[in-house]
Formats: sequence, C-alpha cells, structure tokens
Amino acid sequence: MEDGNKQDLMRTIQVKFPRLSKGQKLIAEYILKHYDKAAFMTAAKLGVSVGVSESTVVRFANELGFTGYPKLQKALQELIKNKLTTVQRIELSNDFVSEESALKGVLKSDMENIRATLEKINHKTFEDVVNSIFAAKKIYIIGLRSSTALAEFLGFYLSLISDNVKVVGYGISDIFEQMINVAEGDLVIGIGFPRYAARTIESLAFAQSRNAKVVAITDSLLSPLAARADYTLIAQSNMASFVDSLVAPLSVINALIIAIGLREKEKISSTFSDLENIWEEYQVYSFKESD
Repeated sequence: MEDGNKQDLMRTIQVKFPRLSKGQKLIAEYILKHYDKAAFMTAAKLGVSVGVSESTVVRFANELGFTGYPKLQKALQELIKNKLTTVQRIELSNDFVSEESALKGVLKSDMENIRATLEKINHKTFEDVVNSIFAAKKIYIIGLRSSTALAEFLGFYLSLISDNVKVVGYGISDIFEQMINVAEGDLVIGIGFPRYAARTIESLAFAQSRNAKVVAITDSLLSPLAARADYTLIAQSNMASFVDSLVAPLSVINALIIAIGLREKEKISSTFSDLENIWEEYQVYSFKESD
C-alpha cells in the first residue's frame, strides 16, 4: 500500500482526534504508536490493551468511517503488509499463536486463506490464464525467495505436460540472462507475495517491454506484480508470522495444473506411461515386489 494511503488513515485519526470520546482517544493514541500490533488484534484484545470496552473499539472504527472493526483492522493490515521486517513478524507471531495452539491456529488460518481465495478469485481470469498457457510459444516461470517453492512446483508439473517451460531463478547466470530470449508470443508467470522480491517485479516489467504476455499470481490487485501483469490470479497469503502462508497460492497452482491436464488427457497418459517405464528401469521410486 502506498505511503499516501498510510498518511490518509493516520491523518484521519489525527483530524478526528479532538472530537473523540476519552476512551476513543486512548485507542487512537495506541494505534498511532503501535499500528503494527493493532493490525493483528481483535476488537476485544485491543480494548484490553488500551483499557476500554470492546464496544468502544467498535464505535471508534465507526467514527473513522468504517462499517465495522474488521474493516479498520484490514486497512491497518494493508498498510503494514509490505513494511514489516522478519523480526517484527516474529514478535507479532508471539501474540498470534502460543506454542500449544500453533498447530490449530495455523491450520485454521490456512483454511481461512483458502476460503477467502475461493471468494476472491476471478473464474474468467483463471480460464484466460489456462488459455494463455496453451497459446504460449515458451513459458517462463519466476518466483523468488519464499515463492521459489511455488515456481519450482508449477514448473515441475508443467514440464511433464509441455517441453516449452523454463523456471527462472537465482543461479550461475543472472535472471535477465535467463530471460534474454523472451519475445512476443511467450508467457511469463510471476509469483510473489509480501515482502515482494524486487527482481520478480523487474522481470515482469522486462517481459512486458518485450511484448510477452504476463500472468501474476499474487495476494492483491494492489500488488506491484499485478501492476505489471495482463492477468492476475489473487490468492490470500497470511503474513501474521515470519513464515509466509503459501497454502492458498499452492492450491490455485494445483487448480491450474489440473485444468491444463484435463485438456491434455491423452498426451499426459502417454507421457506418464513412458515415465513409469523409465522410473521402473532406473528405480526412481521404491517399487514393491509382488509376492
């Protein structure tokens, strides 16, 4: 989110401050000082931290022009999404989940990410992306930092279906050297979540300058990847800890692979039939001997 938007929210709090009730002023002061912590507190917890009732927190959100506290909380989360350092995330995660509830807390959070993704994702865009993959002369996939795992996963399965796939990543040659032949008719798929890797953003801009089609798999239409893409698939990424939740993005990538696979059934059957013979001959997997 732009600094301007941050200033807008903080400025609104400052402008409204003189007219707030005593309890609401305490909330305002807390948010102005600790907006990074407030972004991940429920209304009840924020109330306890400040020493006011939950209903006072809700009224405060209304006073700022939000229809409810969750809308204010979302605005705060958007505001800090790309600004938190890993150290700050670790501190926040201490409040977010205690050790004994880590399993439950994280799994529930991931379920929520998938549910939100299902609501947000544009089905027409998804179809357009599938069509673009089939139409592309060559497909370049780029995802760096924590998104490397997603890029490799997508690349692994697309390579089994098609021989025109290249996963771009850190290595002996620079990323731009690996993309030097990108041209019109090619497709570049960029994957990135907060904190966004600068090289991924630059690579998508480079692809567009070469008239290639660009697909972004990212967390928001406000993402810098989306700004450089023809098609954007939105997947919710929860960043309330130092580990990025990639469950929803991976689910979207799975759906892409399956959708492509359904159109290429015969080719895939033939490919996997050949692979099974190779795997058996070279003992790639542990094949159970028959009795």
